[in-house]
Amino acid sequence: MKFVDEFRDAELARGLAAAIAREADPARRYHFMEFCGGHTHAISRYGVTDLLPPNVRMIHGPGCPVCVLPIGRIDLAIGLALSRGVILCSYGDTLRVPASEGRSLLKAKAEGADVRMVYSAADALRIARANPDREVVFLAIGFETTTPPTALVLREAHAGQVANFSVLCNHVLTPAAIVNILESPEVRSLGTVPLDGFVGPAHVSTVIGTEPYEFFAQEYRKPVVIAGFEPLDVMQAILMLVRQVNERRSQVENQFSRVVNRAGNLKAQALVAEVFELRREFEWRGLGTVPYSALRIREAFAAHDAERKFSLVYQPVADNKACECGAILRGIKRPVECKLFGGACTPETPMGSCMVSSEGACAAHYSYGRFRDREAVPAPAAAVQP
Repeated sequence: MKFVDEFRDAELARGLAAAIAREADPARRYHFMEFCGGHTHAISRYGVTDLLPPNVRMIHGPGCPVCVLPIGRIDLAIGLALSRGVILCSYGDTLRVPASEGRSLLKAKAEGADVRMVYSAADALRIARANPDREVVFLAIGFETTTPPTALVLREAHAGQVANFSVLCNHVLTPAAIVNILESPEVRSLGTVPLDGFVGPAHVSTVIGTEPYEFFAQEYRKPVVIAGFEPLDVMQAILMLVRQVNERRSQVENQFSRVVNRAGNLKAQALVAEVFELRREFEWRGLGTVPYSALRIREAFAAHDAERKFSLVYQPVADNKACECGAILRGIKRPVECKLFGGACTPETPMGSCMVSSEGACAAHYSYGRFRDREAVPAPAAAVQP
């Protein structure tokens, strides 16, 4: 299959692995964060970690829109579905995210709420047109990649005067999250999460381009390499980062040049600017409240803003104390360091968002890495036979 198999070629992978091992300085350690959940799954699924030398470590970042959605936002959607009688539409993973009191949108559906899985915002608008006597709310989530389709649907609903359609907007911005990570005590002052560079998100960059990342390279002296999602894409990006660190360079490089350019998709950016504006602050799961990190619907489209339409008031809700999703999203802990991982928390019975999402770090590690890690854990001293 052209343009897929070429990026999964085993011989080329071995060549890249040899190049990384050859160029990685054995006297130092390299710590690179892959921001996007798609990269996390590629690394786990294709065993990229096994091909890297021991002194090159990949750190999982918060780049999964389902994972960073806070409990309070899910509670708003559940309230609309159960108390207001709306048809609540969203993506499949979102329906399973645990909310307050062990609830979820899927459980609300089991209680009688009209909750529907859709594949796009356009699907939700079609449902609204097919049910003119019902209020239909689309629970919109995602980074810059999924924001233009939501903007397009909002503009279409406004032009077509589809009065029963609205959007509960949870679109968030990648650069603000990266700033939050770099400014966090764990990175900035304590050094408990050492970061030498980023594997930048691919799909996001098709929209915003590579230019927004130049700030991180200049201000924080951290190299960024935008990479595709195939295993060879990721491995080439790691090699490019190793070379930048060795040469003491901090630049934005574009491994995904077959799709991404510096300026990005200008038409998509203009559409988003027409429909959305910046929020002053927004809560991220794991990161806390991050200023100017999310979008809200502009006043011109207020009739289709579910927060205004239903006078919704957001209330923050603390995560499950036993769940380590917050620490995992910040790169402080690995999935296997959570006591719930693989026991109480599995993809079938998720306790946290990192296990729910198809791009979550815990889901990736459960599917592709849990058995090896468990075998690597040494037995307690009392259990060792003389």
